[in-house]
Amino acid sequence: MMVPELSFFGAAGTVTGSCYLLDCAGGRVLIDCGLFQGAKTVRELNYRPLPFDPKTISALILTHAHIDHSGLIPRLVKQGFTGPIYATSPTADLASVMLPDSGHIQESEVERLNRRNAQRGRPAVEPIYTKADAEASLRLFRGVDYCDWVQILPGLKARFWNAGHILGSASVELALEDHGRTPVTRLLFSGDIGPDNKLLHPDPDGPSDIDVLVMESTYGGRTRPVMTPDERRLSLGEEVLQALKRGGPLLIPSFAVERTQELLADLMTLMRDGAVPRVPIFLDSPLAIRATEIFAKHATLLDHDGVHSSWKESGILRFSETQEDSKAIDRLKGGFIVMAASGMCEAGRIRHHLKRFLWRKDATVLLSGYQAGGTLGAALLAGEPFVRIHGEEVAVHAAIRQTEAYSGHADGAELVQWALARRPVHRALYLTHGEPEALHALAHDLAAAGIEQGKIHIPSMDMTVPLAGRVTLPKPKAPRLSRPQEASGEDWRNEYARLALAIERRVAALPDAKERARAIAALRHTLDRLTT
Repeated sequence: MMVPELSFFGAAGTVTGSCYLLDCAGGRVLIDCGLFQGAKTVRELNYRPLPFDPKTISALILTHAHIDHSGLIPRLVKQGFTGPIYATSPTADLASVMLPDSGHIQESEVERLNRRNAQRGRPAVEPIYTKADAEASLRLFRGVDYCDWVQILPGLKARFWNAGHILGSASVELALEDHGRTPVTRLLFSGDIGPDNKLLHPDPDGPSDIDVLVMESTYGGRTRPVMTPDERRLSLGEEVLQALKRGGPLLIPSFAVERTQELLADLMTLMRDGAVPRVPIFLDSPLAIRATEIFAKHATLLDHDGVHSSWKESGILRFSETQEDSKAIDRLKGGFIVMAASGMCEAGRIRHHLKRFLWRKDATVLLSGYQAGGTLGAALLAGEPFVRIHGEEVAVHAAIRQTEAYSGHADGAELVQWALARRPVHRALYLTHGEPEALHALAHDLAAAGIEQGKIHIPSMDMTVPLAGRVTLPKPKAPRLSRPQEASGEDWRNEYARLALAIERRVAALPDAKERARAIAALRHTLDRLTT
C-alpha cells in the first residue's frame, strides 16, 4: 500500500513561492502554486522546470489569492494541468483579476527587459506566462464555502477555515482516508494567518486535533505593539501629517488586495474627521480598483462592510485607470498621496513614481508591509543611498518610513497562540513561509509554549517527507537552490548592484582623470587575479 508523502516545493526557508504536493493513493494534489519573489536568484525559479509534471496533478487547492500563493497557476495550466482548482468564492473572484494582472506585468517587464537586452547584445527572453494564459486558467476554479467538506479525490476531502488574512483567505484541513475507512491522517495547512483585531476580518480560526500541521512563520519571533483600530488610525495620521509638512507627495507602495482597502478606509476617515488635511488620494492601480469592487460584492463576509460605500462620492479619492492618468500624477506639485502596487516595490506603477520622486527631499515613502530580502522595498528600508530602477541609478533623498500597523500577518505571539489552539498535534508540525531567523525563533517559542520540540521541523526546499512511519527530514535529491541561504534574503546580484553603484560614485569623486585611471586599473588587476 502506498505511503502518502508531502513535498515542500516552495515557501521552505523563504517567505515566497508557496507550493506543497501531497502524493496519496487517490492521486496528486497541490496546495498553492505561488510565484517566487525577492532576490533574482529566487525569482529565477519561476523560469526553471517545475519539480513535478503538471499533467500528473489531479487537483489544486488554493489558500488565498496573493500572487506568492497563486501566481504560477497560469504556468501550471499552460504546461498541461487540467484538474479543478478549489478555493473560496472570494478567492476565486480575486484570482480572476489578480492572475490576468500578473500576466500583464510579466509581459510588460519582459518587454522592457528585452529592450535593454537588445541594446546590450543579449538574447530576448519570454514571459513566464501572458495575460491570455492567466485568463485561460480561470475556467478551472471551483468556488467553495467555509466549513463545508469538499471531496477532492477518492479518499481525500478538504474543509476551508477563515484565516483572517485577506478576503477569502483560508487554512485548509485535509482528511486522508485509508480505503474509505475512518480518516487516519488529518492535515492542516495554515496558509497565511491574519492578526487579531484586523479591520475587515474576524480573528483567524481553525480545527484542533491534527496529525500534521504545516504552518507559516513570516513574523516568527517578532511582536508588534498591540493597537486598537483608533490607535492605528492615529498612527497613520501622524505619518501623513509629517509627510505633508515636507511639502511633497506621500507615496504608499501597497498590496492591491486588502492592504490598499484598509489604508484607504482609514485615510478617508482621518480626512472626514479633520485629523489630517483633505488632499487628493490617487489610487494608481487598476487591480486595486477591481479588487475594491470585489470587496463590495462580498461585503457580508467582512467586518465594517459599509466602510467603502462613500469613496467614489468623496471628491478626495481619484482613480488612475490608464498609463496616461498615472503619468499625469508625476507632473503635480505640492502635497498629495499616491497608492500603487506593488507592496515590495518590485513591479507595477509604484516603480515609476519612485523613479520620479525618490531623489526629491520633499517626498516621503511609507512602506506598509513586509519587505522580503532582495526587494527594492527592503533596500529602501535598509537606508541604501542609491538604488536601481529600470536599469537606472536613482538617489534616495526622500524620507523612508514604515508602518507595521497594517500587517496582514499574525505576529510571533499570535502565531504561537494560533498553534496552541490547534493542539493536539499528534505527528509533526512543519514550519514554512519564513526566513531562517523567523523560522528558528518560532520553533523556539512554540517549544517554550508547550509543543513537543521533537515534533517541530523546518523543511528545506524540495524536501519530501512520509506521512506514515517515522518522521524524518531527508536531504533533497536535487535541490533547485544549491545553497540554503539562496532561498532567503539577498543574493550576489544585490551585492554586485551596490558595489557597482559605489565604484561609480567613488571613481567619479576622485580629483582628476589620472587618479580615476589608476583606480580603474587597480580594479581591473583585482578582477584579473580572481579570474585566472
